[in-house]
Amino acid sequence: MTAARQAAVGLALAAAILAAWSGLHGWAVFWHQWGENDWWRAPLLVMAQTWLSVGLFIVAHDAIHGSLAPGWPRLNAAVGQICVALYAGFSLHSLAAAHRRHHAEPGRDGDPDFHPAAPHRFAAWFLGFFRHYFGWRELAVLSVATAAWLCLGARPLNLVAFWALPALLSALQLFTFGTWLPHRHAEGGFADEHRARSLDYPWALSLLACFHFGRHREHHCRPEVPWWRLPAVKLQADRDPV
Repeated sequence: MTAARQAAVGLALAAAILAAWSGLHGWAVFWHQWGENDWWRAPLLVMAQTWLSVGLFIVAHDAIHGSLAPGWPRLNAAVGQICVALYAGFSLHSLAAAHRRHHAEPGRDGDPDFHPAAPHRFAAWFLGFFRHYFGWRELAVLSVATAAWLCLGARPLNLVAFWALPALLSALQLFTFGTWLPHRHAEGGFADEHRARSLDYPWALSLLACFHFGRHREHHCRPEVPWWRLPAVKLQADRDPV
């Protein structure tokens, strides 16, 4: 695949994810009226927004690697920054620096995504992961954004249900399928120095789980491949199914 075609497909998918997230976010936060059908409708909205929030982060992740639009570093940076700002007020520059360390030292003490004190404990690892990436800066940015949304007429309950909750759930989803399952220490170790394993899920489940980011050993071996092409990557060694 040429760089131009990869950029065209990647940017089209990114635009679709951004448009879907923004449209659903705007409608749910500003115009959703609670009613008797929300016992089933609200959970569906939360799940949809959670999955789209995961998509925002995955698009930004591709931007960090330059695989969103190969050969267009400023475009990658611009799209990536928009995605992480909408996601949780993050700085793409800071995320990129941490992610480069993750690829340099995966599953070791120097890896900011790893929890060497408790490599087998989900809760402790997730708490450390969350604290590392969500700090006072992000809290301040989201506080200002929340105040602005309320001034524009957003409903407080809607903000919690359709913005805050999906953001938290998507962080848990990203951690589970993109960090914990691929990098946790288990019997048998890892196939190579990338210290990552892949989740051998069917295509549709892989997409729903984490936009194919569970194909994690493929990603570490071929970081230039965008998320939507990961299922097509074939490694010489068999994947370690989870």
